[in-house]
Amino acid sequence: MDKIPDQKRAVQYLHPPIDPFDQRMMDVGDGHSIYVEQCGNPDGIPVVVLHGGPGGGCSPSMRRYFDPAKYHVILFDQRGCGRSKPFASVINNTTWDLVADIERIRKALGIEKWIAFGGSWGATLALIYAETHPERVRNIILRGVFMMTQAELDWFYGGGAGKFWPDLWARFTGLIPEAEHGDLIAAYHRRLFCGDRMTEVKYGKAWAAWENALASIHASGGSYEGPGEYSRTFARLENHYFTNAGFLEFDGQILAHVDRIAHIPGVIVQGRYDMICPPSSAYELAQAWPNAELKMVRNAGHALSEPGISAELVRTMDRIAAQ
Repeated sequence: MDKIPDQKRAVQYLHPPIDPFDQRMMDVGDGHSIYVEQCGNPDGIPVVVLHGGPGGGCSPSMRRYFDPAKYHVILFDQRGCGRSKPFASVINNTTWDLVADIERIRKALGIEKWIAFGGSWGATLALIYAETHPERVRNIILRGVFMMTQAELDWFYGGGAGKFWPDLWARFTGLIPEAEHGDLIAAYHRRLFCGDRMTEVKYGKAWAAWENALASIHASGGSYEGPGEYSRTFARLENHYFTNAGFLEFDGQILAHVDRIAHIPGVIVQGRYDMICPPSSAYELAQAWPNAELKMVRNAGHALSEPGISAELVRTMDRIAAQ
């Protein structure tokens, strides 16, 4: 999720709003239909935008990182979230299903190669897609790198980030009996999938609030609870993926396979004070990826819409368009 309180200050760095020229529901099988939209220039440089979460959904603001005269922008809501159907479903909803969906979109639109653009979980998905289909990716642009490792999950759900935000951590853990604190992802899973809607909403709001509250460097520690049903959906999808370690074959798979994308130019935009996805992951990835350029943004946290991160992403995409 990329909800922060300073979006107005970030707007100055973005391109003007653009409306989609095509919106459709695409049947991807397995009982799922996903929402896909296209905007910008149909003859421009293709770029697929991968939203965070899992479960966050795409939004109109995500179109504004791209010059509409230069880019053919494709956004979609991943399985189970946003406008995709069935809403909140975790059945037939894995990383590999999403990778297959991205390929279905590319083929359906007749695109030979495109740019993969994603942040947070979207960065995870961009990397996995590129490592699976390197011949289909011309550039990779990442923000707030998350490589779906146990160490990263332990940081955010095992008390690492909680040492910086002990009051919010106490609120997040306080809903769970102390005997279950050894595995908070599992503890929340039991409640998010208990079958009682009120209980699932209660714990979904708590799960989402913990993440939202730490998204921005300007966070004040206030409550960042979203609408109940949205929070329930977001939390269930995210927890589903984290419970299954992102459905990867082994811990550290993304970094172990980085040689598959060594030839692809990449830019990593990382907030120096990202509390959700600490900069160590971005640095480690950049060290192992010879064609990657790491842009460490000072005075920035995790959120896509923070001014420093927005400005760097727009500069990056404008530079690529000018090449």
